[in-house]
Amino acid sequence: MKPRAKYVGLSRATFAVFSKELRVEFRSFELLTSTIVFALVVVFVFSFAFNPSAADSRRFGAGFLWIALLFASSLMLQPSFTRERTNDTIAALVLAPVDPFAIIAGKLFANFFFLVLVEVILLPAFSVLYDVPLLGVIGPLAGVMLLGTFGIATVGTVFAAIASQARMRELLLPLLLLPALVPLLIASVGATVGLLAEPSDLPRTSMVVLVCFDVVFFTATWLFGGFLLEE
Repeated sequence: MKPRAKYVGLSRATFAVFSKELRVEFRSFELLTSTIVFALVVVFVFSFAFNPSAADSRRFGAGFLWIALLFASSLMLQPSFTRERTNDTIAALVLAPVDPFAIIAGKLFANFFFLVLVEVILLPAFSVLYDVPLLGVIGPLAGVMLLGTFGIATVGTVFAAIASQARMRELLLPLLLLPALVPLLIASVGATVGLLAEPSDLPRTSMVVLVCFDVVFFTATWLFGGFLLEE
């Protein structure tokens, strides 16, 4: 009689998938490097095309910043599951004695970590190009960025899993991602505009929307994430 495989706990399995994603990316830095360069180019092109004044930068710079992050995230999230489908390793992950949500969660946290690294490079460049000092609001701004980025990573990872099963997956992911992120982007831009204004102010409504968006979508992913890995 063949012994049954030992079931691995959720946190341990999630960390294993998360570590695997980091090892794969840090061997080449291809995806991370291309995403950082892409985001910097978008921010630079906007600053060059509009040549905003100090007042315009405080009003419109937040929108340009989040547009750059949105475009960069669509590039970053695309390979999350396509490389697993290409090498047929997704079947091995599904057959592993772990909660299917651990696979989604591991990739979600890895995507979140990569996007945060992109922001660490992007924010100083944004501050210089748009002449917007960020040191005075770096704490609240970091909170807004983390909440917005976690929402993007959550929704993007789910839709990346869905799009990976389609033929036109490169086109399908942005079509699914952009409409779903509209409430998050509106709240993120509103909160960032408030922080960059003089005097700075953090809109409570925008923060409530960000927190509720993250909680709702992460809970939905936890409840139904296992179905995303089915063929």
